[in-house]
Order: sequence, then structure tokens, then C-alpha cells
Amino acid sequence: QVQLVESGGGLVQAGGSLRLSCVASGRPFSPYNMAWFRQAPGKEREFVAVISWLGGGGYYADSVKGRFTTSRDNAKSTVYLQMNSLKPEDTAIYYCATVRSATTSLRTDPGAYDYWGQGIQVTVSS
Repeated sequence: QVQLVESGGGLVQAGGSLRLSCVASGRPFSPYNMAWFRQAPGKEREFVAVISWLGGGGYYADSVKGRFTTSRDNAKSTVYLQMNSLKPEDTAIYYCATVRSATTSLRTDPGAYDYWGQGIQVTVSS
């Protein structure tokens, strides 16, 4: 059974930084793309970033491009989301997610992902 566990969330002032981590277990980590989503109160879950199992620069939502960076350490079965220049509108529960099957397609829709972490709260104060 695939398990994803996020950590690193919390409360930060606008302009600050946080780094989220997501550790995966239950199967080999490297052949699968990893993604980050977020959900604010009263809003739908939205795509934040995705990174190929090959690594590389990742693909980002326009709202976070230039401020957030995702990376992965396959040896540690961990994906990261470095969040800089945080804004109050970044406040949400952040989830990491992965797919059931290895693919080269970097999907941005939540329905494409089969396994989800429990989520972690990020709150940015103004």
C-alpha cells in the first residue's frame, strides 16, 4: 500500500518561506511522478506543481511560478516543495500525490492521481 506523509507546514508571515516534504513508502519511489496540490477553505483542490520521476525542473501553476520550486530525492523517497515569497492567498492545506502507473505525462488534474497524503496546513499571515 502506497503511503504519503507530508511535513513542514505551519504559520509564516507574508514574504516568508517554508519547505514542505513528502515521504513515500509502500513501493519503489523513482518510477513515478509526484505532484503537489492545495485546497483553501471553500475552494476546489488546485494544482500547484508536478515533477517527473526523472527529476528536472518541474511544472508549475501560474500562481506559484517563480516562487515555488519542487524537487525530489529518489534515494530518500522524498519530494519537496520550497515555497518562497509566500502570500496570504497561498494559505491552504497542501497535499502531495502520486500516480498508480509510471508515465511520462505530467498531469495537472487531481483525478489523474491515485494516492494522496493526509495534507498539511500552510497559513500565511498578512
